Amino acid sequence: MPLEDAFFAILFIAALIVVGKWIRRKWALLQNLFLPSSIVAGFLALLLGPQVLGRLGAEDFTGLWSENILSAWGTLPGLLISVVFAALFLGKTLPNPKEIWNKAGPMVAHGQTLAWGQYVVGLLLAWLVLVPFFDSSPLTGALIEIGFEGGHGTAAGLGDTFHELGFADGADLALGLATIGVVAGVLLGTIFINWAVWRGHLKKPGQTDEEKEELAEHDTREPAPGEAFKDKAIEPLSFHLGLIAIAIGIGWLLLEGMVQAEARFLVPLGWPELLRHIPLFPLAMIGGVIVQIAAQKLGFEALISRALINRIAGTSLDILIVSALGALSLEAIGTNIGPFLLLAAGGIVWNCFGFMVLARIFFRKNWVANGLANFGQGMGMTVIGLLLVRMSDPRNRTGAMEAFGYKQLLFEPVVGGGLFTAASLPLIYQFGPVPVLIGVSVAMFGWLLFGWWMFYRKAEK
Repeated sequence: MPLEDAFFAILFIAALIVVGKWIRRKWALLQNLFLPSSIVAGFLALLLGPQVLGRLGAEDFTGLWSENILSAWGTLPGLLISVVFAALFLGKTLPNPKEIWNKAGPMVAHGQTLAWGQYVVGLLLAWLVLVPFFDSSPLTGALIEIGFEGGHGTAAGLGDTFHELGFADGADLALGLATIGVVAGVLLGTIFINWAVWRGHLKKPGQTDEEKEELAEHDTREPAPGEAFKDKAIEPLSFHLGLIAIAIGIGWLLLEGMVQAEARFLVPLGWPELLRHIPLFPLAMIGGVIVQIAAQKLGFEALISRALINRIAGTSLDILIVSALGALSLEAIGTNIGPFLLLAAGGIVWNCFGFMVLARIFFRKNWVANGLANFGQGMGMTVIGLLLVRMSDPRNRTGAMEAFGYKQLLFEPVVGGGLFTAASLPLIYQFGPVPVLIGVSVAMFGWLLFGWWMFYRKAEK
């Protein structure tokens, strides 16, 4: 692919984001759904491409985007997702696990139960319905967690893995589920908040339009960087890009070391090759943690601006979402519409159960605000969890916002785009859905019983 095509592919995405921002500001419905401008821009890219506009025009008309542009967009998610995950913990002071647990124990246990439960629901559907009646791939069992808990970034980032394992439609289905999750999360979350106010579980919340706009557009991003970076010998942006590059490099070395160790020591014993199917981005996240720990130990932590890291990650995620949605195959969703709808319904029902029933077990106080945080994230994006917390507890009197932030340190390395999310596809491919279903069921019930014992039974005594 010519270099100029890749260059113009990025420029088109940037222009689409500007147009998406304008459309969002003009269309109140999009603001009320809290859809980020990048998702609006992504759907605009899809509408103007061969999937929609191309089919409405002349026979030889394929929309506004050339094949090379679409090809470039198809490669971007797999690259940029490593940038997003490498930046997750850079610039964040990493507290010790005991401190995290004291502040966010119930939040961690509840979130883990919801995440593993998404695998249980998905694999049950795949085993009992989708594979025997729809001739679907067993890999459909992982789509709820990848699309709902993982979100657009994870769904797009696993595209190469889906292709390698012979289920190319999986990435498109996961992206479609992620979009449904975002919309349903906002709508159902708003309904839950009004229901909680009506039943007296929650005081009537309030939120300004400015706060809503900030949450929908910026997720957890902080204000622009200040003057903490004093070294004029290097541009701060270049320095922070270098840190992310080092984190990704460490992740690559870790992954290569694991792949080589597996091939040398385990494969000769009959162990299947699993690690070569795992993408880079969860290991890039571990690389980011290593870089951050090194910064704290070596004394240059103050040079890392979390605000600037967030800007880099946010820009990468915006480009990732637009490119992934722009290259989305509607034909893949249409071909698998039955399994797609069943998975969407299963994921939504499980998350609603997690909020209405399980949240009362894990959170003895302020269960609505705390439960909504994990419900929102479990439906598609961290920003939806933050949004629902702010809507239900705008003055942060419950401590749910802080607990939700601490929870990510013990949550994201494993599920929601972490190591097991990436490993789930090759595990199902190699061993089938039933053994993996047994494993995730043990994990789900383990967290559920642990949460019941630690945070419900002891509180009753």
